[in-house]
Amino acid sequence: MKLTIREIAVFGMLGAVMYVSKMVMELIPNVHLLGVLTIAYTIVYRKKALYPIYIYIILNGIFCGFAAWWIPYLYLWTILWGIVMLLPKKMSSKIQVFVYMIVCAIHGFLFGTLYAPVQAILYGLNLKETIAWIMAGLPWDCVHGISNFFCGILIMPIAFALRLAEGNIEKN
Repeated sequence: MKLTIREIAVFGMLGAVMYVSKMVMELIPNVHLLGVLTIAYTIVYRKKALYPIYIYIILNGIFCGFAAWWIPYLYLWTILWGIVMLLPKKMSSKIQVFVYMIVCAIHGFLFGTLYAPVQAILYGLNLKETIAWIMAGLPWDCVHGISNFFCGILIMPIAFALRLAEGNIEKN
């Protein structure tokens, strides 16, 4: 996946957009556009969407600290990217909006569960303690999933804007 200078600049900016959007929305816990942007970038840039995603992850570590909480970020957004990559590229526009909203929501609902393996390893949690940790976070995962669903309405407009900026609006 060789990058052009233009792509390096664009992906750097898109990663920064992810980071800034997260910081701006920090006042509302578990409500953010990270899932929305991950899906939109994946729709438009496919494999290359990993560049802005990992730029966001690195920025998050630089500015918020490379601590234990950060380690799951190395795979959490990649899981969402991978799910979107597995979805058919050619879906009717009526269906794709809802499919992407639902995928975004599911990722939010499962965030704590996907996060849990690293917590278990780092803190030596057994299965019972890991399940308790997941259960304790369920209210926040519900907020995360519901907000991801409603924020997901922005996925297709963002993907459209990115395609327009890339000059390939005819591709779906």
